Amino acid sequence: MNVIKQIELIKRIDQLTRLQATGTPDELANKLEVSKSKLYRIINMMKDFNAPIEYNTTLETFLYKKEVGFKFGFYVQNTEPLAPHTL
Repeated sequence: MNVIKQIELIKRIDQLTRLQATGTPDELANKLEVSKSKLYRIINMMKDFNAPIEYNTTLETFLYKKEVGFKFGFYVQNTEPLAPHTL
């Protein structure tokens, strides 16, 4: 699996997790069109990057234990110097 595909899967899992709409692991694997073992490999990769993701058996969905953000990509840095602070 190429890196772009993995990032797209992570973004989709993140989106569904935020909405608490992943469903069971089987349902999520079906939504993403991946095997359950591949799903768990991706989730473990997310955990390696400090995603506090866990499965809630009562709600039957993955969720984050605390609020987090996910961002991947390049962006233009602001290279202009900061204006001097005036009193």
